[in-house]
Parts: sequence; structure tokens; C-alpha cells
Amino acid sequence: MTEDPTAAMFASRSVTEHLVRGVVGLVLVVLSLAYAGAHPAALLGLVPAAVAWRGCPTCWALGLAATVSRGRVSGCDGTC
Repeated sequence: MTEDPTAAMFASRSVTEHLVRGVVGLVLVVLSLAYAGAHPAALLGLVPAAVAWRGCPTCWALGLAATVSRGRVSGCDGTC
């Protein structure tokens, strides 16, 4: 069975980890945009947000779906 390339690229080890990455990215985006008017260099905070999301918010959502699906398909009973 071949591994799904979407899951390999975007999925996390756990849903909790994935949600934490999403919150970190969202906080970075909000702070970057809030301070961009006074300090244009604050927009550099968008780069680590994209790294946390592994792309854009759509990529993050796709990864969330892949992470949830991975747990259901592999039959993980909570000990993996």
C-alpha cells in the first residue's frame, strides 16, 4: 500500500499537534497584521506562520483532514 502524498506532506503525528500549529500560525498572522501599520518589518512574522501552517490556511485545513483520516484508516487505538 502506498502512502498518500497529501498525508506525507501536510499531516501531523496527532490532531492536538496539528491544532497547536494552527493556533500558533493564527496568532503570528494576527500580530503581524496588527503591528504592520507602525512597523512594516512586522510582516516578516507571516513567514513563520506559513511554516507553522506548512503553507496557507487551506494547506493547514487539508493537513487537519489528513491527520484525522490517518488515525481512522490506520486503526489507531490511542496507543500509537
